[in-house]
Amino acid sequence: MLVVEHSSPYPGQKPEVAAESSAASGSGDADDPAEPGHRQAGFLDPLSWRDGLIGLCGRLEPAQRSAVGAIAIAGTSGTLLLCHSDGSLLSGDLALALPYWQACAEQAKAAAGLVAGTADQRPGHSAAAASASGSLARALRLLTRSGTSSGNNLLLRHQADWLMGWLLGDWRWGEEGNNLRLGWDLQRQAWAGSLAEQPWATALPQILPSGAVVGPLAPTVATLLGLPLSCQVVSGSTDANGAVLAAAPGPSDGITVLGTTLVLKQFVEEPISAAGVSCHRVAGRWLVGGAANAGAGVLRRFYSDQQIRELSRQIDPDQDSGLRLRPMPAVGERFPVDDPELMPVLEPRPSSDALYLQALLEGLTRIEVAGWQRLQQLGAAPVERLITLGGGAQNPQWRRLRERMLQRPVLNRPGLGAALGMGLLARAALAAANHNGGPPPATTP
Repeated sequence: MLVVEHSSPYPGQKPEVAAESSAASGSGDADDPAEPGHRQAGFLDPLSWRDGLIGLCGRLEPAQRSAVGAIAIAGTSGTLLLCHSDGSLLSGDLALALPYWQACAEQAKAAAGLVAGTADQRPGHSAAAASASGSLARALRLLTRSGTSSGNNLLLRHQADWLMGWLLGDWRWGEEGNNLRLGWDLQRQAWAGSLAEQPWATALPQILPSGAVVGPLAPTVATLLGLPLSCQVVSGSTDANGAVLAAAPGPSDGITVLGTTLVLKQFVEEPISAAGVSCHRVAGRWLVGGAANAGAGVLRRFYSDQQIRELSRQIDPDQDSGLRLRPMPAVGERFPVDDPELMPVLEPRPSSDALYLQALLEGLTRIEVAGWQRLQQLGAAPVERLITLGGGAQNPQWRRLRERMLQRPVLNRPGLGAALGMGLLARAALAAANHNGGPPPATTP
């Protein structure tokens, strides 16, 4: 399998390519984008996504590439692009995607109206789409900027879906998990509210479940990547869902991803819907959670990775810093509170760098505590143990600090990431397709 984790959500952990065959496996690194609020256009430029994918594949040995049977992508959910129907980019600012942290408060009312009235108000993710921080609000802003009220010859695509389209040479498709915040209702298997009736509805993707074998690589892409023409494209998922699959949590475990953003996930018996909360169907189970704009990415505004390691050794995780910070990269939060006007709190800054770092880590942990409380208030069972993924899982002092504040055992697993989860998903999808007589390409419903 070839699995690409194209986003780089974990400070200290780079985008990864993993190849698996009967003979060999390997991985590679690439530059990590800066945290939200300080990113350059590269993260928002789809051509940089494509070029990063090409570069990462090129780091595999030829023997590895020739053994690849499937490719799946885990991308940053919420990062949305408006493009032409052939995947080509628009001009000017519209050639760039709107990032996941970009709230569009001016579109919140319109987004809520579009998804209102979904069948008997069952939890179907319309609440997430109605939020100012949801993809639907970003879609409305992009359409407004384009000056068109129709979706003729235009497509709205998230990062992973645009890359999947490039691999296939066909941009029709979208994976379900990446499109919940755009208004896809998993339970009804339809677009929420009146979305399908909008004049721009043709810009919405045709939805596939995660792990679907979509079809082979486009010949030109296979040649460019040095992969077999028989290599199949498998619909991936979000980066956080990929990480959960890699962690294989037990029924009472929660998953915390300490990356550029803070992500919480847990499996539940019944779906849950609320503003700022996502609910996915993963491996046959409901996976509920939320992703904050706050996260470890803000630490890089003040310290390098090496400084964080050195200063962390000076922290006493059993003693509170006495400071109350809210380490957000910019104004606005989406989880555990959905508030586009919420302000960061990064001061006061003491003279001791170690004390300031401790206060930042405590601030992130308080957000994590509030996140688990929020999910429990919505009906999720209390988690008994936390499995930690991402770059922050490499920090033993932070783990002990979190155990004190969360009052639960914390298990750090920094080596598990979205690439591994997507590899497991792709391998299972290809094995199932081969068992059923071969992987036919997806067809239009």
